[in-house]
Amino acid sequence: MKTIAAAFILSSLAAVPAFAADPCVDPALVSRAASAQSLAKAKQYAQAEPAARAVVATCATQPVGVAALGESLAGQKKYNDAIVALSAAIAAKPDLAYAYFWRGQSYYGLKQKDKMVADFTTFLKLAPTAPEANTVKQLLATLR
Repeated sequence: MKTIAAAFILSSLAAVPAFAADPCVDPALVSRAASAQSLAKAKQYAQAEPAARAVVATCATQPVGVAALGESLAGQKKYNDAIVALSAAIAAKPDLAYAYFWRGQSYYGLKQKDKMVADFTTFLKLAPTAPEANTVKQLLATLR
């Protein structure tokens, strides 16, 4: 009987989608994150913010959701809120390149040059071929 029960449990676990164990890869969450990012890219920051916050509430390190939240907050000049949210994401997952990018943008908005330079430098280390990399390199070159 134990063998049958164990086989049933193992077969049940094999049928569970991967995102049941990791909500960050749930296709519905990824889709919601992409929608929030699209809103932020369209500069519809007020709509992007709650959409991104909902994603981040489910998975604090969902990269697209974190980037969308950072962009939407920075776009609304809510720099301190952006820094808090992005710092939490970085603490949970230090390799989130766009968390550094948007936190750097927020430090730029607050005229905190040293922190901006540190975040942009980390962004470039993590994402040297990102579309924003050349712009960030040029900005850093003018500051040095």
